[in-house]
Amino acid sequence: MVAGFNWTFPLACLLVGVTAVLLCFGALVTTYDAAMAVPDWPATYGHNMFLFPFADWFYGPWDLFLEHGHRLLGATVGLITLALATLVWLREPNATVRGLVAAAVLLVVVQGALGGARVLLDDKTVAKVHACTGPLFFAVAVAIAALTGRGATAASASGGPALRVAVALLVAAYVQLVAGAQLRHLDAAVVTPVMFRWLVAIHLAGAAAVAGLSWAAVPLCRSQGSGAAGRWAVVIAALVACQLALGVGAWFVSWGVPSGLLPAAWMPNEPLAARSGRGAAVVTGHVVLGMLILGGSVALAMATGLFARHPARATA
Repeated sequence: MVAGFNWTFPLACLLVGVTAVLLCFGALVTTYDAAMAVPDWPATYGHNMFLFPFADWFYGPWDLFLEHGHRLLGATVGLITLALATLVWLREPNATVRGLVAAAVLLVVVQGALGGARVLLDDKTVAKVHACTGPLFFAVAVAIAALTGRGATAASASGGPALRVAVALLVAAYVQLVAGAQLRHLDAAVVTPVMFRWLVAIHLAGAAAVAGLSWAAVPLCRSQGSGAAGRWAVVIAALVACQLALGVGAWFVSWGVPSGLLPAAWMPNEPLAARSGRGAAVVTGHVVLGMLILGGSVALAMATGLFARHPARATA
């Protein structure tokens, strides 16, 4: 290794990037209802996951490509997480970074087990939990990358109202993803039209909360926060505006034109699935953009002072 080079930061950035791709694959798996395209786990049709024939996967059915690709990416994220944990344990004295990396290792193990249980049990409740822990892991990975960056200790902490709004936005963005996961994994045997109305109402209330907090953060962070905080606030506000438009589009391609709060065309046994390639892009894009808003909210919270009082990092 080159002495003095911060190897932890690029590895943490790699973890964030690969996790983002993994989450995109996971969103597509749900959109196309491809979770059971491979009926066994951890094997893939009796093969070792890593030795499954490349041609059968890459040129095979679309749902097989998504599900097996999701597994390979998940394993890759697990290996990167373990490598990052080893590096942090050897070279990183920052207790906050160590704690976050320990949380990442725990989450990646739990997430892998949940993914396996989803297949073996064919259970949508497990799928809902799996959909909630994925974004949580992504948020932790973003926090690690932000803390190990070159300017992490130099950034000034604003605290005060800017920090409180940023943390509230972070919490709201995650809760909104959890609410969205309930709509993404509807169980026809359990969900009634009344329950569906409540789920939609909660999701709409969450959207209003995220939008209000994101737009309130812009003037606060630009006036009280650092330059980085102001830039992140503007980016998140723009992403939220796009997300609202995608949310309307996702509703239309999933359930048609609304009639009141409950579309007349919606039936309790109709799953959330793409009707076309364009519909899949809208629905999946809505999920992925929500995860980007969560990641940006983590960066904003840290730019406004979250974890600001950590000990200085070692550069040797």
